[in-house]
Amino acid sequence: MTPVFPRGTLLRSLLLAMLAAMLLSGCGSIKKMFKDKDANEGLPVVQLYEKGHAQMVKGHWSSATEVYKRLVAQYPYGPYTEQALVETAYAQFKGGLNDDAISTIDRFIRTYPTHRNIAYLYYLRGLVNSNRDTIFLQRVWSLDASRRDLSTPEQAYNDFKIVTDRYASSRYADDARTRMVELRNLFARHDLDVALYYLRRGAWVSAADRATSMLETYPQAATQNDAVAILAEAYTRLGNKPLADDARRVLEQNDPQHPWLRGDWPDYPSHLRRMNPFATERSALDRH
Repeated sequence: MTPVFPRGTLLRSLLLAMLAAMLLSGCGSIKKMFKDKDANEGLPVVQLYEKGHAQMVKGHWSSATEVYKRLVAQYPYGPYTEQALVETAYAQFKGGLNDDAISTIDRFIRTYPTHRNIAYLYYLRGLVNSNRDTIFLQRVWSLDASRRDLSTPEQAYNDFKIVTDRYASSRYADDARTRMVELRNLFARHDLDVALYYLRRGAWVSAADRATSMLETYPQAATQNDAVAILAEAYTRLGNKPLADDARRVLEQNDPQHPWLRGDWPDYPSHLRRMNPFATERSALDRH
């Protein structure tokens, strides 16, 4: 015997079945609507590289990096991948992502130690390291980088030295040498600030020792005459007339206009300026 359903019950069943079918058929469309599809996924390697390079040319560093990341993920090996990594490091550097740039560079150096562009990667790492943690302080607050932690500038110096020592004939060697001179002046300025601090505190022996070390470690630095002036001042304060006279004689020969010879140096910072841990002591170099 065939069961008999009330008309209302049958109608409700049909409506529920139709609704279920609509929901099932619509799931795919809903998923597609909310799916975050990568427009670069599946593109050929050449097309990906050209797209990323076009973003580089326009200076769109973040967009270029995203495209190159997709290229490297899809095509881990090959000349396009190698070039994409090189350009990724540069884009990260230009975009201010210095830590990311260092990571990319180190990965490249480990993977391709004999690559034709390896000199450039060491040079670029030097640029990044000499730039890390100093742009904001120098450009926004006009603070002296020599008063800060010198670990990354020292790494930059080592990077540039690798370029000049191992790849002396590369196109980056001359600029690397110039930047090494600038970094040496930075290191010397750091030692000068320490010596001036000792001088201001009346620690004459420590001031003389630091000035002597600075002259031995960084000969021909831009602040070498200031170091001689510190020696003259420290030995004068210590009552060591022969050494004080020697330092004065050297200073008169090399920098006869130095303010110490007129009794106008060191010019210590004001109390308010000394409260700034990054503010530099004033040297004769600041006056020129």
